[in-house]
Amino acid sequence: MRKKERALLCIEALKKEYNEALCSLEAGNPLELLIATRLSAQCTDARVNLVTPLLFEKYKTLDDYCNAELSDIEEIIHSCGFYHAKAKDIIGMAKKIKSDFAGQVPDTIEKLTSLPGVGRKTANLIMGDVYKQPAVVADTHLIRITNLIGLVETKDPHKVEIELKKILPPEESNDFCHRMVLHGRAVCVARKPKCEICCIRNYCKSAKIKD
Repeated sequence: MRKKERALLCIEALKKEYNEALCSLEAGNPLELLIATRLSAQCTDARVNLVTPLLFEKYKTLDDYCNAELSDIEEIIHSCGFYHAKAKDIIGMAKKIKSDFAGQVPDTIEKLTSLPGVGRKTANLIMGDVYKQPAVVADTHLIRITNLIGLVETKDPHKVEIELKKILPPEESNDFCHRMVLHGRAVCVARKPKCEICCIRNYCKSAKIKD
């Protein structure tokens, strides 16, 4: 089975299993999604969603973040880990958005990755969810599961992104990534995958090895 064929079968199976391909991070606008995604680095989305309501209530505008005290943001986001670097990046990205991008969250990968603390994973999430452009968000679930399935043979996030862009229909790529996260949490759990109830079991190279 070719990778493109395997990918299409997985897409259809995941669509049936997870009707809504929603981002797990809760945010009300592009800036909030950008900040929430930065906070999610080496932290669970569930933890981020516990922290951001207070942050977003206190800091409502871009100028609020530009003028924020580092120590105050650090205190609010402390439980997300790496709080000093994350707080510094949040203020830094706000200032750069104001000075370089007329107060608007950028709309290209290149511009987004010029912001402090923003890598390709975050940039792709913004491109897909905010600007509705084809995107591949190479998070840990996507990398792990696509390797198990046999769609890619690399753990390098950038290489995974490039390889998946070759085989995923552009209009399906963003939702595919969201569904992979949902599947990784519910079924294809890292330590003990539930292959017996997996909707893509018949298309997964690793599942067949276990038979």
